[in-house]
Amino acid sequence: MCHDFLSTEAAPHTADWEAAGIVDRQIWTQAGENGLLGFEVPEEFGGAGIRDFRYNAILAEEIAATGSVGVGFTLHNDITAPYLLALANDEQKARWLPGFVTGEIITAIAMTEPSTGSDLQSIRTSAIPADDGEGWVLDGSKTFITNGIHADLVIVAAKTDPDARHRGMSLLVVERGMAGFERGRNLAKAGMHAQDTAELFFADVKVPRANLLGEEGMGFLYLMQNLPQERLSIAVAAVAGMERAIELTTAYARARSAFGKSIGSFQASRFTLAEMVTKTRAARSYVDQCIVALNAGELTADEAAGVKYWTTDVLAEVTDAAVQLHGGYGYMDEYEVSRLWRDARVTRIYGGTNEIMKEIVGRALGF
Repeated sequence: MCHDFLSTEAAPHTADWEAAGIVDRQIWTQAGENGLLGFEVPEEFGGAGIRDFRYNAILAEEIAATGSVGVGFTLHNDITAPYLLALANDEQKARWLPGFVTGEIITAIAMTEPSTGSDLQSIRTSAIPADDGEGWVLDGSKTFITNGIHADLVIVAAKTDPDARHRGMSLLVVERGMAGFERGRNLAKAGMHAQDTAELFFADVKVPRANLLGEEGMGFLYLMQNLPQERLSIAVAAVAGMERAIELTTAYARARSAFGKSIGSFQASRFTLAEMVTKTRAARSYVDQCIVALNAGELTADEAAGVKYWTTDVLAEVTDAAVQLHGGYGYMDEYEVSRLWRDARVTRIYGGTNEIMKEIVGRALGF
């Protein structure tokens, strides 16, 4: 069903969305109508109540398999959903989750700042108590925010106690239309052209106490608890990208001729394809193992960091080899393999740079 929906409603619009730098908002409500948003949301709020990450993985895999671009469903389902499900109180769930499921409320999470990337403890966005004691006044800015243009609900990491380092961080939910909440540019990027990625600005935004997510001062802990699933989500998409690159390249190697025979029949080409396939099979096994661990509540931070960095490194190798086997055509935007290659580059940066991922794995060894 995911494949059919994306093939019909998303993939045909790829060129238009890439040119526009953003997808049509209606794809979100269409996805909601087809039950593709908020798998884990309880039935009382319109969801399926399915707590099984394999459903999330299937959607991510089919986005890649159909060549659909820019649909920020995985961030919505894999990254923001856990915060709302685990931390929102009953009133907040009733207010936000039904729209989350229908696609009428698009979500984003705002951690990265212009001067702060992987070092979340050093964020500068602040939230001081309002004079009336009924919430906070939020000031600061965020950047590289996926779904930032379309987002109706943004989970913002902010310092409610600037002197307490990570213990002074809280999660505040900023909603579309709040006075002082502005969106900057839809950022021009080297890849992922159809995915809206924005700057967000907060100037004296009054955030009511009813929009505090979880407990005050616990934001950093919440972020650390949810990062493993975010990083696994990136790894799932990385393997799906490898598999798509192999599918496209194998077909091209059969159809393209040189010196009177298909380029796939040359030993050099076969060896390259064999390496691509073997690396991808290993990555698939690694990711599937981590999905099983996540479902069992056993995926550790270092395991998630390891699978994120390794699969995205391999994605870079596989897509680069795919472009090489396509020759000059692989560098042309009209060929999907070109997009896969340029879109792959950022996966080694977002969700925590791969250097940080290695640091997490290394520290888990006791060093």
